[in-house]
Amino acid sequence: MRVLGVDPGLTRCGVGVVEGVPGRPCTLIAYYVIYTDPADDLPLRLLHLDRSLTDLVAEHQPESVAVERVFSQHNVRTVMGTAQASGIAVLAGARAGLPVQTYTPSEVKAAVTGSGQADKAQMTAMVTRLLRLAEPPKPADAADALALAICHVWRGGTRSKLAAAADRARRGGTR
Repeated sequence: MRVLGVDPGLTRCGVGVVEGVPGRPCTLIAYYVIYTDPADDLPLRLLHLDRSLTDLVAEHQPESVAVERVFSQHNVRTVMGTAQASGIAVLAGARAGLPVQTYTPSEVKAAVTGSGQADKAQMTAMVTRLLRLAEPPKPADAADALALAICHVWRGGTRSKLAAAADRARRGGTR
């Protein structure tokens, strides 16, 4: 399964692409950070993010997209930009007809490190180790995006299968 992971951000948006199957090490395909200029108007920043993500989905042909779920932060301005970037990432996957799954930061941390409380350094170290990289992906936004993709490979397939089975049961139960 090829997954494109997105760590949404308006100024820096991490994107990571991996391939793998549950229970096995994943393989790095690529990683990027999409930058937008804070001095630009919001519509132009969102358009740049949309075009960049759309191009990366077309280039890498993932089977699914994993996006970090926006959670409440103390800085409302930061969370608004992150939420807007997240919406663009979800849209890019949906526009391509791909399944899109969101994960909380603690879900990703637990999947990748075994602890939902892992810090950035622990996450980056585990991503580096799991993908058998010679050096850590930089900046941290790229490592976070790769962690999202790994999380989806390992957990998303199971989650999607459970949802599909529940949907079949619902439809079969109403006949």
